[in-house]
Amino acid sequence: MGKLAVALIVSSWAIPISIVVNRIVPAPYMDEIFHIPQAQQYCKGNFLSWDPMITTPPGLYYLSLAHVASFFPGVYAVQGASSQYSEWCSVSILRSTNVVLAVLCSVLIYDIITCVRPALGERKATFLSVVLALYPLHWFFTFLYYTDVASLTMVLAMYLACLKKKYFFSALLGAFSVFTRQTNIVWVVFVACSGVIDITSPLIKETEIVDLSSGDETIEVVSNYHATTVGNMRRRRKFNDAVESDKTPVLVRNASVIINSTGFLDEIRTICLKSWLMKWSILLFFTPFLIVLGAFVAFVRWNGSVVLGAKEAHTVSPHFAQLMYFSLVSALAAAPLHFSLSHCVALFWWSWKKGPLSFCQWLIALAAGFFSVHFFSIAHPYLLADNRHYTFYLWRKVVNFHKLGKYFLVPFYIYSWFSIFRTLGKVRPRVWVLAYFLATAAVLVPAPLIELRYYTLPFFFLMLHSSISYRSLMLMGLVYTAINAFTMTMFLFRPFQWSHEPGLQRFIW
Repeated sequence: MGKLAVALIVSSWAIPISIVVNRIVPAPYMDEIFHIPQAQQYCKGNFLSWDPMITTPPGLYYLSLAHVASFFPGVYAVQGASSQYSEWCSVSILRSTNVVLAVLCSVLIYDIITCVRPALGERKATFLSVVLALYPLHWFFTFLYYTDVASLTMVLAMYLACLKKKYFFSALLGAFSVFTRQTNIVWVVFVACSGVIDITSPLIKETEIVDLSSGDETIEVVSNYHATTVGNMRRRRKFNDAVESDKTPVLVRNASVIINSTGFLDEIRTICLKSWLMKWSILLFFTPFLIVLGAFVAFVRWNGSVVLGAKEAHTVSPHFAQLMYFSLVSALAAAPLHFSLSHCVALFWWSWKKGPLSFCQWLIALAAGFFSVHFFSIAHPYLLADNRHYTFYLWRKVVNFHKLGKYFLVPFYIYSWFSIFRTLGKVRPRVWVLAYFLATAAVLVPAPLIELRYYTLPFFFLMLHSSISYRSLMLMGLVYTAINAFTMTMFLFRPFQWSHEPGLQRFIW
């Protein structure tokens, strides 16, 4: 019932808003001027035609062909990929591909949540799925013909298949995710690593869990062998007070959780040892992922670049400041979790208890942050020239509000990363958290252009493994709705013109 409810709720806003968008903006806009004509060429059967300005593979176009054929199967059976059939590939029909994918994506989110957090309950899993479907950078591009929604959907489908131990199918979905956006090869490797970690990580069978479903509260595990406390508050907090503050199920029995009491090096040693003992099984399970990786490496060597077209504008650059921007954007997107007073106090108390080691970690992180924004902060020409993007204004008014402004933000970047690490470390092994950080870095650091939509995938992986209360989810949902209303209003009803170019321009992420 939960999946159906999620699909119906997301459809209830996705379909009417897509109709409004198509009526007010019927012509291709921004990157759509490349994607839509290319998809229409595919509809005509011209599969060898290619626009050299398109940087991503044609996965979205094949999804659109399947989408159109599913809506008009009789037409496709009679006419095939003819010029008459191509008439069905209008702007609105092609855009509706992402509407369908957004609904499917929300269902995948629900399935992943119930898989990784089975004790959460159907009601809260549904609520969390709906809130994530409202995430502004995902929500906005649901109504345009961009690759973002398809990319997210394919990667989450791959992750869900891996969680269910359907490794061959997961690798197949991973291959198609790369065929949609080539940087998804990083998430293919990450999902494979996550699968290995899940197989080899030590588990304990516990008899009782008290789960207050909030990043600020305590999770206790009582085992026949161990009593492991994870979190930042004492369990002596009264049970009734916990129920009143968070209205969520708090008692769960017979579940398995990751042991976090061991050291980081112990985790690595245990995983390496168990991987060696299980080497043939792991090789059998994950060879398909290696094949996908090998095929991608061969493609890059043949193509001479990761991107397909416009290579001069998308050269690989050491843009380490992207990691800083991502941390703050993602933490702000979940501000009720990362910037609540109790969470801030708990994070600093947790650091204080670790003593000099934690102090050194903060100093090193701050030094790395200042080093990144000073030496590896790139202002791409597109960022400086295109005032249709919100990043144009964020760069001028926030990051560079003062000649020293970019340095003032470094402590917030570092705090955000520590908060992210702490949040993920409560529910996942530290090796998994490290893999997540490396995957995020591998996706963002080579990108010279600041595009907030590039942060969507790592943000979703973060939220899928974050414990958050109903109250915080409610606040996030309200904020997301307000942001979405603002950005869509600006896009539809506040167009402007450039003196050097005809036509209306619109604000966009």
